[in-house]
Amino acid sequence: MTTHTTDTTTTAPDAFAPEQTPRLEWAKHAPEVWKAMLRLEKAAGEGLDLKVKELVKIRASQLNHCAFCLDMHTKDALAAGESVERIVQLAAWEESRHFYTERELAAIELTEAVTVLTDGFVPDEVYEKAARFFDEAEMAHLIAAITVINAWNRFGVTCRLTPGHYTPGQH
Repeated sequence: MTTHTTDTTTTAPDAFAPEQTPRLEWAKHAPEVWKAMLRLEKAAGEGLDLKVKELVKIRASQLNHCAFCLDMHTKDALAAGESVERIVQLAAWEESRHFYTERELAAIELTEAVTVLTDGFVPDEVYEKAARFFDEAEMAHLIAAITVINAWNRFGVTCRLTPGHYTPGQH
C-alpha cells in the first residue's frame, strides 16, 4: 500500500488560481477609441428595453468567452432587477425557453446569429422573427447593440481584461 502526502506549506488545498494580469490596458493607451466606444454603446442602446440589452450583452459575451464582460453585464443585469435564474439559464436558452418572452428569445437568437458569423450569414428566418417583435428603429438599435458588445468582447478577450473588479454602473 502506498501512502501519499501533500505538501500544504506553499499552497493551501482550497486556494484559488492566481489572477491573470491584463496584457494591455488598451483604454489607457487609446483613450479616444475608449470614449468613442462609450458614445457608440450609448447610441446603440437608445430605445431598447434594459433587460433585452443586458441579455444580449451577456449572451454574446458567453459565446465570445469574454469573462470581463460577463462579470460586468451579469452584475449590471442583477442591479437592474434581472433574476439570477434567467441569467444562469441564458447559456442554455434553447432548453430554457420558458424563462424568456418571445421578444427576448428573438433578440437572443439574433445575437447568436450575428455573433457567430463563422457559421454563415444571419439566416432569414432568424432576422424575420426578430423583425416581428422589433420595429425598424428598434431593429437598427438591436443590431447596433449586438455589434457593440461583440467589439467590447474583442477588446476584453484580446487584452485579457481581468473579471471580478467591476461595480454595477461603473461604466
